[in-house]
Amino acid sequence: MNGNDPVDLRSDSNYTGRVEYHFHVNGCTLRIKDLRESDSAEYKFTLRTNKPDQSLTGSPGVSLSVTALQVQVTKVDWNAGTAELKCHSSCSPTGQLSYIWFKNGEKIQTETSSVSGSFDSLNSYTCALKGHEDSPSPPVCVYGGSCNRVMYNKRRICALKGSSVNISCTYYSHWAPNSVFWFSPARSHHWQTQTQPEDLKADSQYAGRVQVFETQRRRSTLIISDLRESDSAEYRFKFKRLNSEWGNSFPGTTLTVTALQVQVTSVTVHQDYTEAVLRCHTSCSPAGDMSYIWFKNGKEIQNEEKSSHEDRFSPGDFISCAVKGLEKSVSPSVYALKAPSVSVNPPGEITEGSSVTLNCSSDANREANYTWLKRNQTLPREEPQLVFSSIQPSDSGEYRCTSENELGKRTSEPVFIDVKCE
Repeated sequence: MNGNDPVDLRSDSNYTGRVEYHFHVNGCTLRIKDLRESDSAEYKFTLRTNKPDQSLTGSPGVSLSVTALQVQVTKVDWNAGTAELKCHSSCSPTGQLSYIWFKNGEKIQTETSSVSGSFDSLNSYTCALKGHEDSPSPPVCVYGGSCNRVMYNKRRICALKGSSVNISCTYYSHWAPNSVFWFSPARSHHWQTQTQPEDLKADSQYAGRVQVFETQRRRSTLIISDLRESDSAEYRFKFKRLNSEWGNSFPGTTLTVTALQVQVTSVTVHQDYTEAVLRCHTSCSPAGDMSYIWFKNGKEIQNEEKSSHEDRFSPGDFISCAVKGLEKSVSPSVYALKAPSVSVNPPGEITEGSSVTLNCSSDANREANYTWLKRNQTLPREEPQLVFSSIQPSDSGEYRCTSENELGKRTSEPVFIDVKCE
């Protein structure tokens, strides 16, 4: 591709896991989830034909502007200590909207776009759309700039299983706090009555894996090492003083931990082997360049460090991948199918009217499709079991099963069924 060729959004790492295409008669709908301000752009639809030089692009496209919420402070009366706060964005979304307001990180009971009244100079206020509380506005001080507040460096982070992650925030407490800690609402075992959350360092599931670093500029960094998929959760920061604290309900940083998968991007099936192009893939795009390790039949493939790999599979060969430096977190293996086998249950002599099940056993780790053959005629059954609830003499015959996935197709040896009349 040259610099002017359009790029499919599904292959753009900036949109990994966030883009869906919905095709319908004479049209296509693009759905982008988890919108970011960086998604502001013009989007066009391209129709390509079988001929590489022939394509059609709709122009102009659709311009999307993504804006963040802001709290505007208006109608300030310094003498009375009153003001009006308005939840605002630079564009006007359609439909009736409900809002969530936070005072010092704790939800307050109002759903309108504005709040009026008396405000203390120590308190900060934040707003969010109801249902999208994980994308709140930045905290705003009503009077001056010395109110209590917490600002997270990133709202969403994706990391690989086995790696380490840094989750950071900058905070300001009008008075020096007595304690600061990180917690996870979903993981706080003792926080069942909305009293106090549990310090992550006290959670046995994180034992030996959690560190917290504080700087003089009041930047707190939570480091979780040896990540597990079960660590996928929201993480929040909290500080406390004797008579004040930062609330429990202000949304923090959501961490998604993903495992590697081997994705089959193209395949050519031959009679005795399969040629395939494979990609070491995750459902999100961790930051930074990575080097990969590929394994075939449990042994490292030398001098192969790219995310894609081309290889030839014989029946029984298996391939997996890992990120260099995270060799303990190896992806599940992908392997070419061996010939399946058919077993009869119950074994032994089969009599008319009895219940009999034929089981097709396959070693597919990519889900296989099954077909059954009787005397080389395909049966209308696509399950790994072929069940006869009341078998008849006419069911006697030779049976085979076929298992097929994206890496090949294999057929079992025949099994002969002989149904005895009563």
